[in-house]
Amino acid sequence: MARATAIVPLLKEMGETDVLVSGISGDINLPFPVRYQLYGMSFIFGTKGGVDLEKTILKLRLFRFLKDVARLPVKKYDIVLCDFEPVSAWACKLKRKKSIGLGHQYAVLHPDSPSPPKSDWFGKLILKHYAPVSKKYGFHFKQLDAFNFEPVIRPDIRNCKPENKGHFTVYLPSFSDEKIIRILSLWPEIKWEVFSKHSKSTYRISNILIQPISLEKFNLSFTSCEGILCTAGFETPAETIFMGKKLCVVPIKNQFEQACNAAFLSEMGITVIDDLLNDRLKIKHWLENSGGVQIKYQDKTGEILQKIIMHENVSGVLFKP
Repeated sequence: MARATAIVPLLKEMGETDVLVSGISGDINLPFPVRYQLYGMSFIFGTKGGVDLEKTILKLRLFRFLKDVARLPVKKYDIVLCDFEPVSAWACKLKRKKSIGLGHQYAVLHPDSPSPPKSDWFGKLILKHYAPVSKKYGFHFKQLDAFNFEPVIRPDIRNCKPENKGHFTVYLPSFSDEKIIRILSLWPEIKWEVFSKHSKSTYRISNILIQPISLEKFNLSFTSCEGILCTAGFETPAETIFMGKKLCVVPIKNQFEQACNAAFLSEMGITVIDDLLNDRLKIKHWLENSGGVQIKYQDKTGEILQKIIMHENVSGVLFKP
């Protein structure tokens, strides 16, 4: 969703573009119209550091998913770009329509991408079949080859002037507020700004500010923090590295993609916490260690999109006039 805020405006400059969003776990309001808003398939975060499998299964609407796949009019489009979105991917596959995968997940299984020590056949199965596409283009923390590129950095981050106001920003949606507060309260001298997926109101406990997720408020906190404690996702760690801020990641349990991201980040010198509640010495060392890894990722998003669209346009019609 964050990557879409940078990519979709560029696509709209190139031609007529309709946007599809599926899932019930998104926290970002997109700054452009969404043509298709579908239920999709979502992983539901728990409160103990992982995905809540029971809630994920209970929230699954397989008949609705199949109906959305059947109804989606993918054949009327010249080009279908899919950022690991299952409805459009399966609609194209079942209707024999060519689709182009463009997202981080398509780079995770690249042979040059670091893997975690523990193999996960089920996690690999999900990455391979959750959103199948005809051709894959990926993004990762470093460019891996001609089809796997450096991260897309949102204009809000690329064009900002990072500051250090001394606080630490926290985004750990798979932990309850209570567990996060229990850990962060061990460092009362530090000002923590926590963005919570489980709270609908803002409140403060001593040195810890808890507030609901808001992209605007998150950006303000993020660009002015000393460091960030977050999941081992992709966009936030990549933007942290771009700004050169201190970064510590906690991979969500039982998510193979996050384990792979953590392995890559660890090789880059980023602090990885496997157990938030028990790796207190690691957190202490990270807090006391000055500076962060910085890579000034170049702005090649428009160039990448042009190359992909031109290369994959087998119909001879780029976009409808």
